[in-house]
Amino acid sequence: MTGKHAILAILSLFVAAQPRWPAQTQGLPAGQKWVATWAASVHGPYSSGNPSAQPDLRFAFPDPAAGASDQSFRLVVKPDLWGDRFRIRLSNAFGTEPIAFDAVYIGVAAAGGNIVKGTNRPVSFNGRPIVTIAPGTSSYSDGVDLNLPAGALTDGRKLAISFHVAGPSGPMTWHAKALQTSYLSGHRSGIHTSAEDDAAFPFTTTSWYFLDALDVMAPSNTVVVCAFGDSITDGTLSTLNGDDRWPDVLSRRLHAAYGDRVSVVNAGIGGNRILTPETYPPPKPFAGGPSALQRLDRDLFGLSGISAVILLEGINDISAGAPADAIIAGMRELVRRVKAKGIRIVGATITPSLTANGNSGTPDANQRRQTVNAFIRTGGLFDAVADFDAVTVDPGTGALREEFVPNSTIGGAGDRLHPNRAGYQAMGSAVDLALFRPLVDGR
Repeated sequence: MTGKHAILAILSLFVAAQPRWPAQTQGLPAGQKWVATWAASVHGPYSSGNPSAQPDLRFAFPDPAAGASDQSFRLVVKPDLWGDRFRIRLSNAFGTEPIAFDAVYIGVAAAGGNIVKGTNRPVSFNGRPIVTIAPGTSSYSDGVDLNLPAGALTDGRKLAISFHVAGPSGPMTWHAKALQTSYLSGHRSGIHTSAEDDAAFPFTTTSWYFLDALDVMAPSNTVVVCAFGDSITDGTLSTLNGDDRWPDVLSRRLHAAYGDRVSVVNAGIGGNRILTPETYPPPKPFAGGPSALQRLDRDLFGLSGISAVILLEGINDISAGAPADAIIAGMRELVRRVKAKGIRIVGATITPSLTANGNSGTPDANQRRQTVNAFIRTGGLFDAVADFDAVTVDPGTGALREEFVPNSTIGGAGDRLHPNRAGYQAMGSAVDLALFRPLVDGR
């Protein structure tokens, strides 16, 4: 098989029909719609994945294969856009058996695993307090009115989504690299989700489980921007609980420019590739989740109100040995599918990896990276370009700039592949906000 035919054969695997996760739209108020205000692309099953920092979870989940068993989760998430009415999406995408979720609540997070007094609200699914989700599927909840006190300050605040899993759940669908502390009750400890205090949640985790989207009711002209990528979008080496991944930085800039007319969500997965694995989960353990092409339907098109996407992918394909022309062909197919949905797409250049640990740090890998970046800049494929490489590379060495190397959470030397807080600030500041003005202005 020739190289060209091999590439076409690979791409053909990703255009097959994929399961859909449609957003519910019936009965919406005039001039309003559901928009994604937070997302976490799922992979798994637990305990695959490569979190940047993680406590010892053997007491919370003594048998990873059995998953959760009669225990409560309290997951902390930061909405990018606040409103009065929210809904959540629970996922069993990589489970092997139906999972029943009950006693589901949403409230404003306080210190630790506590809930701001008087804000914890029950969540229903089709009017019922319990939902059973089949393997490979997900489910949106009904809308929940938070009814926050008048004058409540929400800017920068977080929500706590609590639910109980009777279990044993079997393999748990999760997002490993949350870089956000959430809370778990003990194994077989029962239902504790209505409690406003965190006494029943002794264990912490820096991952999210089962929860993969949060929507808010917002004006119908609200713009949703999705950052779609790998670990550098996911935020590796940024600050635990610091919300300083490059999409977070971009979000703050967009809100400063356009107010509440925009929402930014993060669809990064550590280790993600454009082209492979061909099936997921693969026969051997793989941390990076389904390929970018495989997960488009769920992680991008399945989110509510998506208007634009910023794509930062390719370094893990390079590390795996993929030639530049295969990566470019994968990008072409991805962009074709995105544009077919009427979604604007910005291509981000791949940040420096020369001298990094592993296969991405070799001169050959750097040459392939530069070839792909040249295509992103000049190939005319994307609606616009965000040149992340230009703001993070040391022109003298071709490697990541020294001040962007140390790990922002645990210290140490870093890995010369993932930027730290300072590097992510540079990346988030490199996106031209004017790219989104036509969308915000409705043109």
